Amino acid sequence: MTNVSITDAKDVREQIDPDAAVVPVRHWGRLLLSVVVALLVLQVFWSFATNPFIHWEVVASFLLAPTILKGLLATLEISVIAVVLSTVIAVVVAVMRMSKSVVLSTVAFGYVFVFRGIPLIVLLILVGNIGLFMKQVSLGIPFTDITFFSAPTNRIFTPFVASIIGLSLCASAYMSEIVRGGLLSIGRGQYQAAMALGMDGRQTLRYILLPQAMRVIVPPMGNEFITTIKMSALVAVIAGGDLLTVAQSISGVNYRTIEMLFVATFWYLAVVAASSIIQHFVERFTAEK
Repeated sequence: MTNVSITDAKDVREQIDPDAAVVPVRHWGRLLLSVVVALLVLQVFWSFATNPFIHWEVVASFLLAPTILKGLLATLEISVIAVVLSTVIAVVVAVMRMSKSVVLSTVAFGYVFVFRGIPLIVLLILVGNIGLFMKQVSLGIPFTDITFFSAPTNRIFTPFVASIIGLSLCASAYMSEIVRGGLLSIGRGQYQAAMALGMDGRQTLRYILLPQAMRVIVPPMGNEFITTIKMSALVAVIAGGDLLTVAQSISGVNYRTIEMLFVATFWYLAVVAASSIIQHFVERFTAEK
């Protein structure tokens, strides 16, 4: 069978009729579907824009309100701190999970099982109300009367702190599996090469495994950060001072619940869009390494 290349087919066509115009194939079904989808999207936007029960002037007046911006700042602080803490915890738990020590691997497995299994809203309520069953937080030597630090639980576990702890515990359980999967993607030859160079476990993890695993870890970790931003809205159940908490407080005064939810939605979408752009550049940077 003779193979005919694209160039040969073009030469043959020109020899047959050199003046023939190339007519692209028209996909009428694709064009019709695009028009229908565009009309449906415009219809949805138009129905919201012309809805007499939605007062858009109220939405516009509260978009840059100081209280809303303060709630937005609290949301960003909660999300960023929770992601940093959960990332650190996730690396530790993932390493423990891969340890040859039965005790360490079992504890890490139990940590992931518990905090990945408890719904976030239940976890936030438990942490937010920890003062109901733990009146005092103390730090000292176990099984002795030696105490280095002691304070009332309600003074330490404020709604803001409880929000960060709840989000960190939940996110770290998922992130630890992401980190573990990234570490497992590195071939055994890398371990053996590091051992041949005289590296110990800590040096192998720091200089050999983690740098290579970052290509696998970064994309899902970026998605987890965006998920944490959205899940931060759940801290409203313990009045964490976040964006949704502020929006609900305002709607309780002006009775414009839908309008205030639109305000919160706008800022959540704006933050997620900015985070997605940052994630894109971080992924491209790590891919080039």
